[in-house]
Amino acid sequence: MPTNAKLSLLLNSGANLTVDGALATELEAHGCNLEDPLWSAKVLLEQPQLIKRVHHDYFRAGATAAITASYQATPLGFARRGIDEEEALGLVALSVRLADEARREYLAENADAGPLLIGGSVGPYGAYLADGSEYRGDYVLSRDDFMEFHRPRIAALVEAGADFLACETLPSLPEADALLALVKEFDVESWFSFTLRDGGHISDGTPLAEVANFFSGQPLVVAIGVNCVPLGLVSPSLRALGKATDTPLIAYPNSGESYDAVTKTWGPAVTGGRDAGSLAGRDTPAPASLAEGAPIWRSLGARLVGGCCRTTPLDIAAVAGP
Repeated sequence: MPTNAKLSLLLNSGANLTVDGALATELEAHGCNLEDPLWSAKVLLEQPQLIKRVHHDYFRAGATAAITASYQATPLGFARRGIDEEEALGLVALSVRLADEARREYLAENADAGPLLIGGSVGPYGAYLADGSEYRGDYVLSRDDFMEFHRPRIAALVEAGADFLACETLPSLPEADALLALVKEFDVESWFSFTLRDGGHISDGTPLAEVANFFSGQPLVVAIGVNCVPLGLVSPSLRALGKATDTPLIAYPNSGESYDAVTKTWGPAVTGGRDAGSLAGRDTPAPASLAEGAPIWRSLGARLVGGCCRTTPLDIAAVAGP
């Protein structure tokens, strides 16, 4: 068992956890301009205390797991801004400290809030490319190259005290394979969540059943699932995963609006979709919100539920419930 097994201990106790929501959306709401290849990691440079404020808002909304602002924070990404590796990794570590400060402040005000966890965000190589390829999975690196890219950030997150790694928005199994090797190298618990081509396949076309089998018997992988996907794809994907694994599932989809990865713009929600994962087992309209979808996804094995792009503390409060 790894030294820090807080996430698995909570899940093994029977707890259902609420993950936080979009960081970037809230930063933009506070006036940040994120039109930058660094995206929310840009705010680590410019207004770090604002990141702490957003983490605090999500804890106040009922989140039990916060994801750090390190999704797009990599030495290669910061190098484009003339920042050397030592400073870049210091910024990665700062993302953990900001979340921890928010946690400490919230617990000081709410001593009975219970365990709150911090997941170090490990975004895919496609996030560094900043071209939408995390939704396609069409980039090709060797296993060693993937590991070389991800290793420094993971080392910084672990050393800074992240409770677990959130390996998220992953579009391909080869990249997940490299990340799994690093999870073992650093002996750190993790979850792995993927983007989707459809309800049965991740973005590179790998069947979800194959993904589930790949992680079978991996004690450091505490949960697998999906994130940054449309609401209507969550239930089919959870059903596909649940048929192939007993590992706890995780889901933190987008708000329901549609995203164009080419123009990097959001449009109206796609309506009229169908969701085969209703509580009654019937084909029903796709949920219109996180609040509507959460009980369905819980019934399908999602032990961790939260939000991704365009979700807010209000959405997370609705998922967390009274």
